Amino acid sequence: MATNHRERIIEAATALLVKGGRDAVSTRAVSAAAGVQAPAIYRIFGDKQGLLDAVAGHGFETYLRSKESNPVTDDPVADLRRGWDLHVGFGLSHPALYSLIYGDPRPGGEPPAARRASELLAGIIHRIAEAGRLSMTEERAAVLVHAAGRGMTLTLISLPEEQRDLSLSAIARESAIATITTDPPPDESRSGGPVTAAVALRAVLPQTAALTTSERALLADWLDRIATAGQSA
Repeated sequence: MATNHRERIIEAATALLVKGGRDAVSTRAVSAAAGVQAPAIYRIFGDKQGLLDAVAGHGFETYLRSKESNPVTDDPVADLRRGWDLHVGFGLSHPALYSLIYGDPRPGGEPPAARRASELLAGIIHRIAEAGRLSMTEERAAVLVHAAGRGMTLTLISLPEEQRDLSLSAIARESAIATITTDPPPDESRSGGPVTAAVALRAVLPQTAALTTSERALLADWLDRIATAGQSA
């Protein structure tokens, strides 16, 4: 029964969100639409923010499934490009849901759905680093791409549909990719300069068994310093 109540409440809240935005998702409106008493909402979700997080997570599942099922190729930069387009496409197709997830950032805390998407992005960035094509630390690259993609999507959502220039998304995407990546290294050499080499080695460092835990930690610190110094040079 609790599961049925949960599904009905989420479906009712989602319908209210799509129709009237975040402000339409009040406890009173949701309980009336779902045919449950208000205390049931608090019992299942804790508070209104818990309900909104559940709505975001439920709606985001479709996007995440499409992203997770997106074929992984041997070109992680191309995979990143496709991931960007999926992200922007989801936002434009589900503006109310996207704005719920990304439009009201909470310092120090991401909605669970956004956190999962960030983990998928971090995985692609890590593969770019392993390929010797990342020009900055993985953490910095992930933040840059995430901020650019989110900002572009929210900007496009804010515009009337007839005024949306979707080519701007492609321009922003290619600008972000050009900023965080280097040209593919030649087959006979994976060297792309000290920063790229440091980032690539840092990405595969956990795979080595030749060093002790403390030695790996020390080397990781050195590699991070090389990468960070190169970015600020």
